[in-house]
Amino acid sequence: MTRGSAAGPAWLVVLAGGVAALQVGKLPPALPALQAELGLTLVQSGFLLSMVQLAGMSLAVFMGLLADGMGLKRSMVRGLCVLALASGLGGFATSVNALLALRALEGLGFLLVALPAPALIRRLVLPAQLPGMLGVWGAYMPIGTALPLLLGPLFIPAWGWGAWWWLLAIVSLGMALWVFRSVPADLAVVPAAVALNGQKSEPSRAVHGPWPRLRRTLSAPGPWLVALTFGMYSGQWLAVVGFLPSIYAAAGLSGALLGVLTASAAGVNMLGNMASGRLLQAGWSPRATLCLGFGAMALGSTVAFMPLTEGQPWLRFAGVLLFSGMGGLVPGTLFSMAVRLAPGEQQVATTVGWVQQISALGQFWGPPAVAAVAVRAGGWQFTPWVTVGCCALGAALAWAAARLYAQAK
Repeated sequence: MTRGSAAGPAWLVVLAGGVAALQVGKLPPALPALQAELGLTLVQSGFLLSMVQLAGMSLAVFMGLLADGMGLKRSMVRGLCVLALASGLGGFATSVNALLALRALEGLGFLLVALPAPALIRRLVLPAQLPGMLGVWGAYMPIGTALPLLLGPLFIPAWGWGAWWWLLAIVSLGMALWVFRSVPADLAVVPAAVALNGQKSEPSRAVHGPWPRLRRTLSAPGPWLVALTFGMYSGQWLAVVGFLPSIYAAAGLSGALLGVLTASAAGVNMLGNMASGRLLQAGWSPRATLCLGFGAMALGSTVAFMPLTEGQPWLRFAGVLLFSGMGGLVPGTLFSMAVRLAPGEQQVATTVGWVQQISALGQFWGPPAVAAVAVRAGGWQFTPWVTVGCCALGAALAWAAARLYAQAK
């Protein structure tokens, strides 16, 4: 297989990421039903939202090493199967503890799908197509979040949240079969010898072993800066979008309107992701797209939650759209930077794993932090204290990461 010979499978890789993200996005529309059935508090709901990130915040970089070892395609297929198993069992859960444990298992499957994807896309497309395709890949999370937010409020009242879990288990299993049949096999790895000038020599374990790869990745500044920037983005985005169904339900919205509003808020993020790839291909600098994205998120979240807009629901919704849509410029840009700032070809999946680990840490603390602020304030009016702070720190980190990126070109 040569690079650029399998653009179709590259799109299938993106679709597989979207299916994995369905397991993250399936919970927000089910929260009202789970709160009514299991008596969840708001903070417990926040931890249930973020528990899927437990594996990510503790194991992502090691899962990246594992994905390198087992093969990129094989990792994705196995991850989708784990997601199918965990979601299928989750439909039978009768306690919060069981749901929390299975959400953690879903996080493990999610990592096996998401971490190898950028490296696999890199192998499947031409170099000139890579920034655009990685921008498309950055949309996998909003794709997987928007669809459940749109369909969940219609499906769950009719069939129940357990059937919702089972449906998405079937989707994950079907996606695993599709990837297995349609994505080209993993490239062969020469394990024993390397040909040099017609003679064989023993490979250097210091270069190709998992621990040297990890050490080389974590000793480089680029992966750290990209990862920390991603964490500042992901924590606030999941907190705001994840609680939208609960916020709107408390305001008296339900059914199709609730689904359309919350799905729109997540879906516009996909447009920002795709736009980031186009802008980078058109000559925009990563610094420009990142600063624009963080600035829009700060403004949008302020408009959406500040007391002055309390009596103007559509202005608040416009703020949410600005927050999520323009914020989509951030992850699409950062995925392109992560591939470029990886210390070497063998460290791409490991670098993405480290980025995912810090991103998951942000998604783990983000929803509980925003929920705790809301409980203490008696409402959502102080949410911008969290989001604007994240944006300011994220923009500063992005500025430093963009300098390294410019030097690496």
